[in-house]
Amino acid sequence: MLNSFPELLTYSFFAPFILRIVAGLVFIDLGILIFKGEKATWINSFRTLRIPKPELAAKILGIVEIIGGAMLIIGLYTQIVVLILAVIIFAAGYIEYHRPEILKRDLIFYVMLLVILLSLLLTGAGAFAFDLPL
Repeated sequence: MLNSFPELLTYSFFAPFILRIVAGLVFIDLGILIFKGEKATWINSFRTLRIPKPELAAKILGIVEIIGGAMLIIGLYTQIVVLILAVIIFAAGYIEYHRPEILKRDLIFYVMLLVILLSLLLTGAGAFAFDLPL
């Protein structure tokens, strides 16, 4: 079947850029929420999961998410950052699925964010990034 708008395929290099920006903004927002509105929730969830020093673990998670989101936005070490953030999102989604009382997000949020990250892993950073395909 023919493509309805074949001239738009010229801009396909911008699709990873758009996904990268959206995922970066989401992770920056999630990291900021750990330091502000959801701090107590994360500390309690880390205590429930028996993670040592839950306050420190929450701070580290927030910093990793903010730095990872910023690196996604500028397109620096995109695939490495995606792997780290995908592990975090997979773990959070797994916890949400098995213990819904700990985290209060929908499972579809984690699935969609994980799919965006896996897409970036496979396609690369796209346009306007420091990462260049070799």
